[in-house]
Amino acid sequence: MQARLSALLLALVAATAQAQPDELQSMLAEVSTARIEARIRKLVGFGTRHTLSDIASDTRGIGAARRWITAELQACAKASGGRLKVEEQSFIEPPGNRVPQATELVNVVATLPGRGASKGRHLVVSGHYDSRNSDVMDALGEAPGANDDASGTAVIMELACVMAQRQFDATIVFMAVPGEEQGLLGAAQWARDARASGLNVEAMITNDIVGSSRGDAGQHDPKRMRLFADGLDPLVRLLLQAQANRPATDAKALAAMQAELLPLLQAGAGEDLPTHQLGRHLKAAAEAAMPGFTVQLIQRRDRYLRGGDHIPFLERGYAAVRFSEPFENFAHQHQNPRMENGVVYGDLPEFVDFAYVADVARANLAGLATLAWAPAPPQGVRLDASGLTNDSTLEWQASADPEVAGYRVVWRETDAAAWQQSRDVGKATRVTLPVSKDNVVFGVQAMSIKGYASLASYPLPRRQ
Repeated sequence: MQARLSALLLALVAATAQAQPDELQSMLAEVSTARIEARIRKLVGFGTRHTLSDIASDTRGIGAARRWITAELQACAKASGGRLKVEEQSFIEPPGNRVPQATELVNVVATLPGRGASKGRHLVVSGHYDSRNSDVMDALGEAPGANDDASGTAVIMELACVMAQRQFDATIVFMAVPGEEQGLLGAAQWARDARASGLNVEAMITNDIVGSSRGDAGQHDPKRMRLFADGLDPLVRLLLQAQANRPATDAKALAAMQAELLPLLQAGAGEDLPTHQLGRHLKAAAEAAMPGFTVQLIQRRDRYLRGGDHIPFLERGYAAVRFSEPFENFAHQHQNPRMENGVVYGDLPEFVDFAYVADVARANLAGLATLAWAPAPPQGVRLDASGLTNDSTLEWQASADPEVAGYRVVWRETDAAAWQQSRDVGKATRVTLPVSKDNVVFGVQAMSIKGYASLASYPLPRRQ
């Protein structure tokens, strides 16, 4: 049975890959390894991009790096006919654990506005442009940061420049943020502002340490990347914080989580929160568009003892995930460049696989584009649990979006990570399937006229 199911899933992925529209394949082909390499080397050339480093120099430090990133994105905006909007968003970070005095930090944000009913949906993708060496407070020493995270910054720059040539329904935000190594500061500021203004952030992806397919024990797999996707941990932490009468880091975020996510958790959706649905979408989209490439879906918010810029978004109730390379070589992370006992230490460009970074960009692009062309997830999805039956009846609200052509019901075994079966049901908003609700997990997707599927909505039980 398991073998037949695996064969079926492989066939479905292959069929989807063959059906990829020309526009997506054209964008994937436009991703340039040479541009990515040039940008990574340029960022390394600033010597250090430490958050507290020089901001006045034109050749060294985080200020020079930031101005160069902005100029590159502005050039791409001009090439797009002004479709891409580039701005520097500055803020003052107060003194804290890794920021000894009030410091101005600047997020570089390039926005590609959407259109129609979906333009209020925001898809955010980021990389952090700051770097560090062995001493997290060393703002003067060399900190090349080729992999961590010039690689992720180069990815978002390439995505912005390629995707700005097209039109999408959802709004896409490409961000290069500072302060990650000092405490996820740039991302936290943007996420805080987004929640305070009620911005509809449907999905957030951070690309952090995506530069190498080789590990420190000789592992090598240029056709695999890791995707960390778990929305449960921050929700539980904030709810426990509130239960203990300790002030939450963000009262609006806690209120949003309680309103939006707590009902899902109470309904048994611990593995079906929006972050998990985003992870499933990104894996399926990348693997369909890039035959032979594998996205390893990991149900953790991040690696042990580490964290990335998706976490401030998770903590504010947004669906957020992290892409990272398949293995890690810690001799080339957070290290002073040096030779010691015959071993080269340091985050240097010679340890970056630029072709692999280009594939990471393509995986991002496939997930972002297909989601940006898709409608919003269905609302009001319910599973009829009012009686004992071996069938399953689902219902949901009809979308007012004219781009919605119909709906798809998806389901999987309870121990499966990804959707295994589906049924398109046209424009029906109530359907009964000969599948026991006791044995599987359901989701409902909205389908666009061009056949793009939204993130799945988990059905809350209706008992009356």
